[in-house]
Amino acid sequence: MSESSPNGTPILELRDVHTYYGSIHALKGISLVVQPGEIVTLLGANGAGKSTTLRSINGLNRPRQGTILFEGRNITQTPAHEIVRHGIAQSPEGRRLFPRMTVVENLEMGAFQRRDRAGIKEDMERVYELFPRLKERRSQNAGTMSGGEQQMCAMGRALMARPKLLLLDEPSLGLAPIFVERIFEIVKTINEQGTSILLVEQNALMALDHASRGYVMETGKIVLADQAEALKTNEDVRKTYLGES
Repeated sequence: MSESSPNGTPILELRDVHTYYGSIHALKGISLVVQPGEIVTLLGANGAGKSTTLRSINGLNRPRQGTILFEGRNITQTPAHEIVRHGIAQSPEGRRLFPRMTVVENLEMGAFQRRDRAGIKEDMERVYELFPRLKERRSQNAGTMSGGEQQMCAMGRALMARPKLLLLDEPSLGLAPIFVERIFEIVKTINEQGTSILLVEQNALMALDHASRGYVMETGKIVLADQAEALKTNEDVRKTYLGES
């Protein structure tokens, strides 16, 4: 499935990507596009290949076949740390913080490749503006915070890399509804500040409410791609992902 790029060079493009775990063929020819300034969401059941798609993009699972382009540059075989340097950062599923390190130390880990002290300080302040709770908790060990606060810390850590593209993997997983709404308000703000976002999210309705476009994955393939508003009214999507009978 190829896709035209009406706005010029996409910030991210996957072309016929095949990724394996050993002999398991996890991604079976994924093609997708994220344009600069977009929020694009990936929908699908557990095991559909959403997280593997993100791991293929960030260099943790290199595809055996196909091409991944970031701002027109082929990054298919680029090491993960170089991909971060190019401008892609991820807030992973399960948050993956360093639990015995403080909030500040976790945030600083997001900037470990940077040497611009003034810029790092500026971005730390930006994270505190987005997540005031983190400023209050900055000296607290990350592992002692609530799930919602840990999610904020994981997103803040990713932002400390100053990414052009932010990969978000299940940001609302396990959170109370009030935290889910707050997280998505912040996702929207991050996007409005100029960061493109590729979002994997179990809460399909919330994801489609905030995305401009979406892709639906089943067993390692993209089976549907459309504008977010159209996906919300698609009968199959409503039945399968929005819980309507």
